Amino acid sequence: MYLEQIELQNFKNYASLSLHFTPGIQALVGENGSGKTNLLDAIHYLSLTKSAFNPIDQQNIRHHEGYFTIKGVFKRENSPETVFCGYEKARKKIIRHNELTYEKVSQHIGRFPVVMIAPQDQDLILEGSEARRRFFDSVIAQIDAEYLQNLLHYQYYLQQRNALLKTYYEQRQWDEDLCQTYDAGMLHFGQKIYARRQHFLQDFQPFFQSQYQQLAGQKESPQLSYHSDFGQTDIAQAFIKAREADQRLQRTTVGIHRDDFIFQLESYPLKKFGSQGQQKSYLLALKLAQFAIVRQELALKPILLLDDIFDKLDDARMQALVEMVSQQTFGQIFLTDARPERSLSVLAALNTEKQMFFIQQGKLNKTQIF
Repeated sequence: MYLEQIELQNFKNYASLSLHFTPGIQALVGENGSGKTNLLDAIHYLSLTKSAFNPIDQQNIRHHEGYFTIKGVFKRENSPETVFCGYEKARKKIIRHNELTYEKVSQHIGRFPVVMIAPQDQDLILEGSEARRRFFDSVIAQIDAEYLQNLLHYQYYLQQRNALLKTYYEQRQWDEDLCQTYDAGMLHFGQKIYARRQHFLQDFQPFFQSQYQQLAGQKESPQLSYHSDFGQTDIAQAFIKAREADQRLQRTTVGIHRDDFIFQLESYPLKKFGSQGQQKSYLLALKLAQFAIVRQELALKPILLLDDIFDKLDDARMQALVEMVSQQTFGQIFLTDARPERSLSVLAALNTEKQMFFIQQGKLNKTQIF
């Protein structure tokens, strides 16, 4: 599977753009702020129906315009498949696959998988548990449609329960039957999510360990573990015990939405004790393991999006990644770089199809095949 063509209208800094791609490496080069990363984000939209950087669709419309559209043509076993994503202010987002509109955009997830490696990945280490949950949820959702539906059901019950807690705080009116209904829904879907996350991590660990060792050698041992309130002996009782605190805080303090994935190196917290190089290796190993497990589960190679990767990796890690590319570990790759000569130097020796697109202020300046 690969992306053969993309067309943009009023997306971020692009008024209009149409590009054709090969199955190999696509280098998007240009000055910072020219729109290279926005192109990667458009591909992310075609795969996951949302931006990788800004979840508010309206804010991805070009300034002074009222809508944006993204259209992509994918090739799967030489058969073209068209994906259309459109959003108009104050209207519902539309996702179409081969001219058929999805009733729910979640139905599209997993059809055209992508893996993105970007500078913002550092948030997985530096930010709170929500960033890590979001990453692992996104990976699992691309390979398991039922998991995504369970997440959506759980979020519905969580939102309703939090609304009930807020009403109680403001009006001192409590509906015990309604609370028990929401608790039951969260417990039911939370157990499913908890079990799937546990099973996924067991499958994910070997890929993660292997990728880390390839990048950093045998010098250190990374650990990745999963913590959840649902690991308690009686999670239902935990919900009841937390009721008073929930009412006071106006939010649910126990549940699957508080889970965390723990990053460690030699049994020490990666955030506190990992060097910059170790943190980069850890993050890159996570993303490459994501690629590997999605490829295994879906029997196809995800599109790999590399944003500003040359500036973020040292020579040793960059060489390790290039060697993986040269071994045809990956399929289609999109990468961005502010220095065209660097991309030419790094990629020239690779025996695969390569194109370079020179982007300038939201427009294609020229294309070079090398």
